[in-house]
Parts: sequence; C-alpha cells; structure tokens
Amino acid sequence: MAENDNQEESSEKAPGGKKKWLIIGAAAILLVVIIIVAVWFLMGTKQASSASDMGAGGGSSEEMTSEPAQVGNALYVGMPRPFVFIVPGDSRDRTVQINVQLMVRGERSEELTKQHIPLIEGTLHEVFSSSTADELRTAEGKQRIRELALKQVRSALESVTGEGLVEKVLFTGLVMQ
Repeated sequence: MAENDNQEESSEKAPGGKKKWLIIGAAAILLVVIIIVAVWFLMGTKQASSASDMGAGGGSSEEMTSEPAQVGNALYVGMPRPFVFIVPGDSRDRTVQINVQLMVRGERSEELTKQHIPLIEGTLHEVFSSSTADELRTAEGKQRIRELALKQVRSALESVTGEGLVEKVLFTGLVMQ
C-alpha cells in the first residue's frame, strides 16, 4: 500500500513538472521569435534609410550652395541645453527658456552642424536676448524671431564652413515667466 502511494505521488509530480518546463520552453521560444522579428524590422529600416540617403546625397561637394540642399532626409540637431535669458516686459523683466532644434539635410550637414554647436549657441543667444516679452507672446513675434535666428545662424555657419547648413530653426519648447 505504501508503495502504491509513493508511485501515485511520483506520477502526480512528473506531469506537473513536465507541464511547467513546457510552459517555460514555449515562453523562451516566443521570446526568441519576438527578438528576431524586432531585430529584422530594425535592420530592415536602417538599410532602407541608408539606401535612400546614399541615393539622395550622391552629388559632389562642388554642387553645394550656401543654401541647404532640399534633397535627402531631414535630420534634427538638438541644442544640448535650453536657452535661458531675461527679456524686458511691460511692467517687469521676464525670464524665458527656449528649447531649440535645427533641421538640416543629410548626414554631412548634421556632422558639420554638430561640430559648430558653440558658434550656433552664441548666435542664438544673441538673437533671443535682443527680443522682448511682447514679441514672444504672439505667434507673429515668435515667427520673426525664428526667421532672424535662421538668418543669423546661416550667416555664422557660412563664415566658418562656406555653407548655410541649417534649413529651419525650430522651437520645441518655450516658457516665459
């Protein structure tokens, strides 16, 4: 009788143990499949964007003008720090913080822009500091400041690299207190 109980106990444990290992194995296989699909998807996306970059940016450097080329993928270069400055307001001075990203075309323009971030930061700080709280309150004022910033950044980059490089100056955050 005792032997029968032991046999029944061991036979009950075995299927439960096998079931647990089957579930763990299936989960592991599913995880591996998900990882493979994710890697395949990401590699396919990188190869497609690399091919389009190579096809679009195949011109020689002599063909470049001072204006950024309108071909290639748009790339964004973020300024490492937000711009914080004080502007005069109606009744009191206001503190302003602006987060900026620059839109460029092509990897070459992106790399050159990144190399000259200190020059760009200085130029943008001059433009932003010359603004007023009234300008920063209206959409038209913000647009005027963005256009002036773009013009000044292109001019500064042209004096150093011979190319404007930047296509747009984008405000990704603006806070005024």
